[in-house]
Amino acid sequence: MDEARIIGESQNFTRDLVNEPSNRMTPSILAERARRMAQEVGLKCEVYGADKIKELKMGAFWGVAQGSDEPPALIVLRYESPNAPATPVLGLVGKGITFDTGGISIKPADGMEKMKYDMAGGAAMIGAMRAIALLKPRNKVTAVICATENMPSGKAQKPGDIQIAMSGKSIEIINTDAEGRLVLADGLHYARHLGCTHLIDAATLTGAVVVALGYVNAGVFANDDKLYEKFTLAAQKAGEKFWRMPLDDDYKESIRSNIADMMNTGGRWGGAVTAAMFLKEFAEDTPWVHLDIAGTAWMEENKPWIAKGPSGIAVRSLVELAKGFNS
Repeated sequence: MDEARIIGESQNFTRDLVNEPSNRMTPSILAERARRMAQEVGLKCEVYGADKIKELKMGAFWGVAQGSDEPPALIVLRYESPNAPATPVLGLVGKGITFDTGGISIKPADGMEKMKYDMAGGAAMIGAMRAIALLKPRNKVTAVICATENMPSGKAQKPGDIQIAMSGKSIEIINTDAEGRLVLADGLHYARHLGCTHLIDAATLTGAVVVALGYVNAGVFANDDKLYEKFTLAAQKAGEKFWRMPLDDDYKESIRSNIADMMNTGGRWGGAVTAAMFLKEFAEDTPWVHLDIAGTAWMEENKPWIAKGPSGIAVRSLVELAKGFNS
């Protein structure tokens, strides 16, 4: 009963973060909420600003952040069980776009108010870390949340710009509304830099995954079958619906650039897959699972088991995975 209460409260904590309007949930406020939660449950928490992002050469993350007057936040949460083995270290990477206008490639006005939910992936990682800290599994988990707004301004990045990611790879910006994959690119590389041996990211990444799967299943992509199997068992146990999508190298052609290592979009067709292919370039050979929760992080109507609004998806599956990760 205590375990169920902890997981339920952590999912609700995530839903509360997502539900806040963007003027009440800026990157700085999200970082403060994460810091306060970490103090309450005994997690280590570090929050870095623009200077550190530039120092780390996170050009992809900074490219998104540079257009906003709100300072970005790189949030790192660490859980280490005292008797945990040195490895594996599970890395949870979350997209924390606290408001997404689309940037210079601006979105249509209709429905843009919902874009406060674009930090649902980051919020899920913060909520999962809360539950993990309270349930105390015997392992190590590190969460990296890249939080910023995506705004159009005189300082914003433009289509045609080239950004150099922390990994050193160059990215041609085709569409500034494909910003989630940019912040995750640096988040994934940084998690590897911090010693994470297995990676899972969650993001409201593409409208294309909603076209493919509707509002029922979230998309899951993986470069490692063993990690995928572990995640799927955890998701089934948690009662959350995910559907595996392809990640063949043939899709890589869609994001090939003439002037950089890759483009940040691959055109209209297979958009969820080409976004995942982009992220795969930054996970490299580390076992990695990508959750595209764009269609499931926000319930469009009331259901018998959940109210309309933020769902808190991925929290329960991630906690279930962390609980048995060393076994």
